[in-house]
Amino acid sequence: MTGQRLARCARGRLAAIMACGAVVAGATLAGCVSTGGNSTGGADAARINVQLGVDYMQRGELALAQTKLQRALSEDAHNADVHAALAMLDERLGKSRQADQQYRRALDLSHRSPPMLNSYAVYLCSHGRATEGVKMFEEAAGNALYRTPWVAYTNAGVCLRTVHRDQQAMQRFTRALQLDPTYSEAVYQASATAFALRDYHQARLRIDGYLAGNAATPDLLLLGWRIAGAQKDDRGQQFYASRLSKEFPTSQQARTLQRAAAGGDLN
Repeated sequence: MTGQRLARCARGRLAAIMACGAVVAGATLAGCVSTGGNSTGGADAARINVQLGVDYMQRGELALAQTKLQRALSEDAHNADVHAALAMLDERLGKSRQADQQYRRALDLSHRSPPMLNSYAVYLCSHGRATEGVKMFEEAAGNALYRTPWVAYTNAGVCLRTVHRDQQAMQRFTRALQLDPTYSEAVYQASATAFALRDYHQARLRIDGYLAGNAATPDLLLLGWRIAGAQKDDRGQQFYASRLSKEFPTSQQARTLQRAAAGGDLN
């Protein structure tokens, strides 16, 4: 779930990954386990206060979030989720050094669980530390208990694209598709990368190959339309545009296409 959320955030302007860290980390919390606690009651209370703290953060009420998370820390200082939530809060408060320390503590307490590796990887990628972030994503992917390694490989590729390492990103997307050829996000990211590299044939081949046996997504149809445009293929553009308007008429992508048809900005 967490990896999927990160990959979705990466659509469009790839740097959008940096705006997704708190959301993804929040989703991670439910997947981690406490490694101890003062008592069963204390651990239960800590879990409640962590959730309250995250909820307050999502509403922008950072002072209240801090109160709840500090209380959770006093109730169960060995809970990985508490430290992950505090890391999110420190990040929101601009305390990068403290956030990094909290993420590392959470990673240790969770025994480097895939969800926590993903959460820390998001943080690293959003703070210009792509090499470290990719390493964390790939460690998560290599964990035998992680059920969706193709998601982590896709996210590693997205992270690499934020620092313009497109060839290396393509290797990760290819690995993801080797593990699950039906993962639409990996298809989208691989096609978008090929498109950026002006390999229009490969970009379109991936999309059309996927669409031949799988349900379309609005992102793939809009990207196909853009690729066909780069190829000067009017019939191809009409095909993608028709499917997008019929299958996803209320989507943001359909509205984007309508603006482009009216001579507006595609972005």
